[in-house]
Amino acid sequence: MKKVFVKNISNYERFRTGISAVETRGASEASLMLVSGPAGYGKSQTVDQWAVANGAAYLRAKVEWTPSYFMRELAETLKLDSRGRAKDVFGRIAGVLGGQQIPLVIDEVEHCLRNGAEVLEAIRDLSDLTEVMVILVGMDEVQAKIARHLQISSRIAKVVEFHPATPEDVTEFCKQLSEVSIATDLVTEIHRQSSGRVREIMNAIATVEQTAKRNGNSAVSLQDMAGQVLTHDWQARRPRMVSVKGGR
Repeated sequence: MKKVFVKNISNYERFRTGISAVETRGASEASLMLVSGPAGYGKSQTVDQWAVANGAAYLRAKVEWTPSYFMRELAETLKLDSRGRAKDVFGRIAGVLGGQQIPLVIDEVEHCLRNGAEVLEAIRDLSDLTEVMVILVGMDEVQAKIARHLQISSRIAKVVEFHPATPEDVTEFCKQLSEVSIATDLVTEIHRQSSGRVREIMNAIATVEQTAKRNGNSAVSLQDMAGQVLTHDWQARRPRMVSVKGGR
């Protein structure tokens, strides 16, 4: 499988539009963007790619985080001294983030909502002081949970919801990622079986490639995959076979 990031898909377009909305916001303190959606739709991959491309600080939140634990990790990510009083560590972080306008990405933001959302409050303090863009990433129910904290939710300039990949998106994934040609009927089957989950789409493409290489083919159709496992039903814990009328 080719090592490329597929941009011209619907979720990335929504994400890009969200970034533009935050960058052109009217209220300087409204520098937060929330990215939400069920697991498997490519949220983390998208924000990670964006963070690398834009020099952002990227952190995956942890259940054990407290405000001081969060700031220590952020300081280490920024290659700053994480020792000393919380006030001093905060000052070092704010100086670098604000001075260099380094965006901040917090994945799995659900873990920041414990104990009255203390960690999110610390993140809000940083964004208020530095006015840097902060991208919060979480599951689809996280928006309602953050909404309970008005002082935080009022600073979210844009909410971007990730949805299942469309048939057109799956076509792009197959075109840009696969090292073999995948026929339209097989692309349709990948979309059907994956239910638009990016992880399953990518796994399916890898499976198709393996079949093609094993058979010495440069192109694969639905018929070529008949009777073989294409994806796995993670809920039922069983493989999904390719069934073709009249297939082998």
